[in-house]
Amino acid sequence: MEIFFHREDVETGVKEKERIRKWIEATINSEEKKGETINIILTSNRNIRSLNKKFLKRDYMTDIIAFNYNRGNIISGDLFLNPDTIKKNAGKYKTKFAEEILRVIIHGVLHLIGYNDENNEEKLMMREKENFYLDRF
Repeated sequence: MEIFFHREDVETGVKEKERIRKWIEATINSEEKKGETINIILTSNRNIRSLNKKFLKRDYMTDIIAFNYNRGNIISGDLFLNPDTIKKNAGKYKTKFAEEILRVIIHGVLHLIGYNDENNEEKLMMREKENFYLDRF
């Protein structure tokens, strides 16, 4: 499995890349899927809003957008993360940026695996899965 980290128009980077790679791979394996390629792209407010508007028809900021390129049980995709929104959410939820970015990464990975958060039941399941895998980091 290949996991790449990129930055677009932001200074913020991801720490502990190798540990994150192993964690993502273990998560995908435990969900009985096979990982192929995942790109984790930290991007600016302007870029994330543009992606959200163009591809999801939503004209607002978000902390992550996941693009799924899966083929059956083979997990592949791009995760666009917005560090500014993640920092704001860390303050709002009284957590550290490093913890919040891990939550956002695993949230995106869970979307690639097939979990959704469109309704309350799905949101609850997603949060439980996030917490489960965060405990394994």
